[in-house]
Amino acid sequence: MSKKTKLEHSELSGEFTEDGITVLVDISRPAGTQNDWKLEVITQNEDLFEWDEPFATDREAFDEFLATVARDGIGSFLEEIEEDDAPTTH
Repeated sequence: MSKKTKLEHSELSGEFTEDGITVLVDISRPAGTQNDWKLEVITQNEDLFEWDEPFATDREAFDEFLATVARDGIGSFLEEIEEDDAPTTH
């Protein structure tokens, strides 16, 4: 049985709502490290979107999330699931 790594979650993590759609933005890294930050978005249907590349700062990760919403709309997280029936990586 492997030991699960404890994570440090950014203060920028949390629920984000736009156009009546709420997603959970999770920005984390291994606790007690200075490692890069990982960005994940979890939909109301518990679909998970993970970015392939880590981010040097939690602010960069959050800014990338905001840029994705501005470019594609928050509904893109839901539309991709409906089209493909599987989570995708941004």
